[in-house]
Amino acid sequence: MKKLFASLGLMFALLSPNLVLAEDPAPAAEAVVVEVAPAAEAAAPAEAAPAEVAPAAEAAAPAEEAAAPVPDKGDVTWMLIATMVVVLMTIPGLALFYGGLVRSKNMLSVLTQVFAVFCLIGILWVIYGYSLAFTDGGGMNSFIGGLSKMFLAGVDTSVTVETFSKGVVIPEMLFMVFQLTFAAITTALIVGGFAERIKFSSLLVFSALWFTFSYLPMAHMVWFWGGPSAFDAPAGFLFAKGALDFAGGTVVHINAAMAALVGAYVIGKRIGYGKEAMAPHNLTFTMVGAGLLWFGWFGFNAGSNLEANGTTVLALLNTVLAAAAAALAWMFTEWMIRGKPSMLGAASGAVSGLVAITPAAGFAGPMGAIVLGAVAGVACLWGVTGLKRALGYDDSLDVFGVHGIGGIIGAIGTGIVANPALGGSGVYDYAAGAVAEFNATGQIISQLWGVGTVIVWSGVVSFVLFKLVDLTMGLRVPEEQEREGLDTASHGERAYTM
Repeated sequence: MKKLFASLGLMFALLSPNLVLAEDPAPAAEAVVVEVAPAAEAAAPAEAAPAEVAPAAEAAAPAEEAAAPVPDKGDVTWMLIATMVVVLMTIPGLALFYGGLVRSKNMLSVLTQVFAVFCLIGILWVIYGYSLAFTDGGGMNSFIGGLSKMFLAGVDTSVTVETFSKGVVIPEMLFMVFQLTFAAITTALIVGGFAERIKFSSLLVFSALWFTFSYLPMAHMVWFWGGPSAFDAPAGFLFAKGALDFAGGTVVHINAAMAALVGAYVIGKRIGYGKEAMAPHNLTFTMVGAGLLWFGWFGFNAGSNLEANGTTVLALLNTVLAAAAAALAWMFTEWMIRGKPSMLGAASGAVSGLVAITPAAGFAGPMGAIVLGAVAGVACLWGVTGLKRALGYDDSLDVFGVHGIGGIIGAIGTGIVANPALGGSGVYDYAAGAVAEFNATGQIISQLWGVGTVIVWSGVVSFVLFKLVDLTMGLRVPEEQEREGLDTASHGERAYTM
């Protein structure tokens, strides 16, 4: 019996550290430190048990280091996928959507413009764009960042950044390249405002300048802040104002739409506009492009949560619902007005819903997303018909009618659908560690600050840059080249050889 009790005592002594760990609420990372050290000692005689106290004391010393957050492979994998699908959203998604809407003689030119702009902005982003958008700008921090991370200085695979959850991190390089795709597609969107008549060289110069002086300041003003662990640190002007923009209603859509609208006015109408037929040459490409845009928007909206959790799922669901509601709203309204529902109307409606839900994707409830999408579908149909005729501009591919009107509705509407009383998520208060009491009036005012700022900022910057490029290089191709088509006149190729 003495031997039995001695054996049971030895077993209890060896198992007791694991029993304590099972009950210990400390993070798993700390538990690993404690478990690994005694592993070799487990084979030692029972009298060696007091030595186990030492590792426990030693474990307390590096506890702070052990608690440092480590990127979760699930979050990293999701963000890699989100980044790749946003690339697909632009090339070939946006390129095909736009290409199908122009005349066949300009198809290749639009594909080339979107492709080249994406490449150009990608390079500029890593040279100085990321730094100016997402670092502290010192005395100018409300409006622009600094150059401390120019050429990606200090941005390597070992550095992490926080998501919207305290203590949850992803590699900074991953966040950087995800944001690269946003900058690239935003600048490429502008192409649609003056397609079929702009000089390719002038477009590239304007794109580089606009990215620098319009996109980067807006991205900084809306999205730069200290993160959950430094929520009270200096932030961008509009973030500090409380403006909500989950994935880019102001930064991307209204920003690009204003540039497209200004460009349409400055460059002027296409030859024969309003007199000659300028129907889309290939709506099949447009439908395929719309589908790729919708697919890419999952990365665009759901990826903007920066991690894989319930909010990510909500953003993805809202991206489905708002686009579907807008497509149906546009299609049925057009059906009532013109007597026939069109595929182009359904595709354009879906894009308008995607635009509208972008700033609200992680804030709206599913029913709010449906309402927001339906309103945007009808409003954007008016934007590309009634408003366009009333103002008399030639926005070739209706960038302002869809991205401008849809972006404004979405940005202001976010202040409504985010209300928890209407099924929204509300606004999280990091100081209190809970969702704050929702101030409906105050939030709408914050949203109006965002809309007003981007309209003025992008409008003025775009006008100055277009005029500067026009005076130095000229913006528009000669009349004979415009009549010939930019495929051959600008690129010496044809989209189709029959």
